[in-house]
Amino acid sequence: MRLILYSKPGCHLCEGLQEKLEQIQNLSFELEVRDISTREDWFGAYQYEVPVLYLSNHRGAEDAEEEKDVIEERLPRPSPRASVQQLEQMLRKYLSN
Repeated sequence: MRLILYSKPGCHLCEGLQEKLEQIQNLSFELEVRDISTREDWFGAYQYEVPVLYLSNHRGAEDAEEEKDVIEERLPRPSPRASVQQLEQMLRKYLSN
């Protein structure tokens, strides 16, 4: 399971969410941070919305790099005031589906 965080330099909300995600210890996931300033398509899509969090799941693929086997689900944005424990509870709900 992989979480994708769309972020940009100097975004305090992005940095706060990333720090909290990195503190979660009771869930197994890989965190990939994507800097939207590095690609025009990401910047156009998320410039006014960061931080944006996606859950990425590889469905039955032996070669996980194949795009057709990757399912990305956008997750609701957690409150900046959410604790690490609250964030973990939210993620647990989506990881169990």
